[in-house]
Amino acid sequence: MVEFKEPILVWGAGAIGGAMGASWIRSGHDVVFVDVAADHVGAINNTGLKIEGSVFNDVVRARACVPTALEGKFDIVVLAVKAQHTAQAIRSIEPHLSKSGVVISCQNGMNELEIAKVIGAERTIGAFLNFTADWIGPGHINYAGRGSVVIGEIDGSSTPRIEHLHRLFREFDEDAILTANIFGYLWSKLAYGAVLSAAAVTNETTADFLASPEMRPLITVLSREVLNTALAEGAEPQPFQGFDPAPFIKNDPTEIEACISNILSRRKGTAKPRSGFWRDLAVRKRPTEVPQHLGPVCEAAHRHGLSIETVAHLIAQVRRIETGQAVNDISLAREMLATAIASIAKSSIHPPDSGLTAFV
Repeated sequence: MVEFKEPILVWGAGAIGGAMGASWIRSGHDVVFVDVAADHVGAINNTGLKIEGSVFNDVVRARACVPTALEGKFDIVVLAVKAQHTAQAIRSIEPHLSKSGVVISCQNGMNELEIAKVIGAERTIGAFLNFTADWIGPGHINYAGRGSVVIGEIDGSSTPRIEHLHRLFREFDEDAILTANIFGYLWSKLAYGAVLSAAAVTNETTADFLASPEMRPLITVLSREVLNTALAEGAEPQPFQGFDPAPFIKNDPTEIEACISNILSRRKGTAKPRSGFWRDLAVRKRPTEVPQHLGPVCEAAHRHGLSIETVAHLIAQVRRIETGQAVNDISLAREMLATAIASIAKSSIHPPDSGLTAFV
């Protein structure tokens, strides 16, 4: 039987880490938060962590500190920082990880690989998360809706410890899945994340962007470029919350339309009309995770000799906004659309409703 000692260390008390840690505190677990934002840490210590939204509303009492003030070693570390902060965070975590301890990557992107390089694959656990939450301000998280929660050993093995951690994750979301294919989920989220990132460079809502016939070739090509890279890397992309990679891999326009309709139906009434990528660009005016998410995809595609021009253009558009060279506008998406259509022409892959004959 696996014995993990508490407290659980949640490194990064933002939208993901805050919501998960607060839920575990409500279930009776001992949780310690670490965050680089001193005002956020101070608010948690002084008045508690406020969670509001459709899932639950509560103020949980918790302990929090900045990284330099952390003491002790921990068996379970939940890493929930932005992808660009992973390298620094895991180096800071390593001295506080017990000999048999594990780090669970509760992040966006494929950060498990970077974590494993520092602490070893045997101490790295993969996770896929897609729920609706936002950091509102110091000590304040909006947890607006449940989504998909998946956990698994990065080598796909079945172990007593992953079964224990799955039970812990089910205390956060009772529908949490234990998988032997965590990277299949992560690759699919990278594909869908590319589409959300494209929507984020505009001021359109995610639903309006997805519903736009004009943007269908862009949505299709971005998804296909990521998913084709996943296949070349030996991954088996998995469906989640309406996003099904199969229609994009097959390049079936009818099934792609059905997939997008399914996503849109699930988004009806959502309390978060735009993505966190858009919020970083348009509201918080800070760098996004997009280059860290999609840069490695471009590198992998190049290794396999695959076309990745549209994803590369997306990264460039995001960086233009991040550096003040552009502002969020539909024109940026239309520039990427031109790249996608050019890519289609070169590969003889025809988008739906384009006036061309058919997909091949």
